[in-house]
Amino acid sequence: MNPAIIALIGFTIWTILLGIGVISIRTFKVLKGEKKSNEFPSGVQHGSNFYWRLNRAHNNCIENLPIFAALVLIGAFTGVLDSTFAFVSQIVLGARLVQSSAHLSSGSEMAVNIRFTGFVVQYGSFLYLVWLILQKSGMI
Repeated sequence: MNPAIIALIGFTIWTILLGIGVISIRTFKVLKGEKKSNEFPSGVQHGSNFYWRLNRAHNNCIENLPIFAALVLIGAFTGVLDSTFAFVSQIVLGARLVQSSAHLSSGSEMAVNIRFTGFVVQYGSFLYLVWLILQKSGMI
């Protein structure tokens, strides 16, 4: 299997694991009677700092997974999944793991800087993957 596809699978699994973390905390709070199931307002900070960082890390993955999936799938369908495409896809996954881990670790200035760096690396990689698709497909 192409490493770009494996990176996409890894990104998907990471998103699911973060989601399971959010679900687990919410379920535990409801079962303990600390919260009602409708007391988790969307987009409004609630719960512990760690829970909120976990929630935001999961949302960040959800926001970026479709972009990465589209690029890898377009690359696969157009036949441009070479070693460069695969390597850049692995960079995307690594940057996502770094960004999410920094997000989970704390809200310190250093963690935010690391998180932002991971974000920038992902988007730079997304742009490079677009360029590879366009260039190798003869569109530019």
